[in-house]
Amino acid sequence: MGQITKKYFVLCILFIFPIVIYLFFASGKNNFALLPVLTENINDIKNLKTLSGDPIQLEDKISILGFWGEDLSQKKGDALNLNQKIYKRFYQFNDFQFVMLVEDGHQAQVNFLKQELQEGVGTDLVKWRFVFCSPNEIQELFDSLRTNLNLSPGKSSPYVFIIDKEINLRGRDDDEDVGTLYGFNSQSVAEINNKMVDDVKVILAEYRRAWKKYNQD
Repeated sequence: MGQITKKYFVLCILFIFPIVIYLFFASGKNNFALLPVLTENINDIKNLKTLSGDPIQLEDKISILGFWGEDLSQKKGDALNLNQKIYKRFYQFNDFQFVMLVEDGHQAQVNFLKQELQEGVGTDLVKWRFVFCSPNEIQELFDSLRTNLNLSPGKSSPYVFIIDKEINLRGRDDDEDVGTLYGFNSQSVAEINNKMVDDVKVILAEYRRAWKKYNQD
């Protein structure tokens, strides 16, 4: 082996090999990351009704679940944040949906809010599901999440939650700010950008991998 060849070999060992090792482990981390299950088997919503009257369920869906109760006048900003940062980015994925629980009797306000969203940002809201129920039904579903959060007297919350196809609550059990992160504050663009976008990516990738493996098998 000549001097020049030896020199290039040493350079490869010193510079290229570490890069290859880094890319291998980085790729492995991204490909096999899972979003922790924080609460198993929350309540489903099969017996509730939507604005359109279509059937609705959490099972076999990847859902962004929110609780708007009777406080719809306070939700336009939340809706715009979620629509721009999450919905528009991911709504074309199969089985992905937004589910917002609203107190029965507020159908007209929901229609007005949907019209504002469609006219203001031009988004197809086909996967926004507005579910109408009693205050007790809203509270029961929220309680089944078993979080450290609370609903307002109007049965609403600024927080939204990631629910997987097995009706489990997903989130973070090692968040750098709060430890266990059950939900995401839809009033905070920073939290949506810095945390929620990443977590939605992770759970969608998890199901894509499972689907590919199923097809291969």
